[in-house]
Amino acid sequence: MHRFLVVIEKANGNYSAYSPDLPGCVAAGKTREATEQNMYEAIQMHLKGMIEDKKPLPKQYATAEYVLVK
Repeated sequence: MHRFLVVIEKANGNYSAYSPDLPGCVAAGKTREATEQNMYEAIQMHLKGMIEDKKPLPKQYATAEYVLVK
């Protein structure tokens, strides 16, 4: 099992997503939920392609934290 940080951003009328640890792996959707599902599938396909190409799977380095500023 692998765990990757996914960043989801609201755009003009849709959402987009990417993972800092998986360059080039992106997804979009009309809703946040659709974007999450599309990104899940994109990551699966991305990792499958890496395995088929006999490339090492990336390590999960990215993390996220909210910072409260007063």
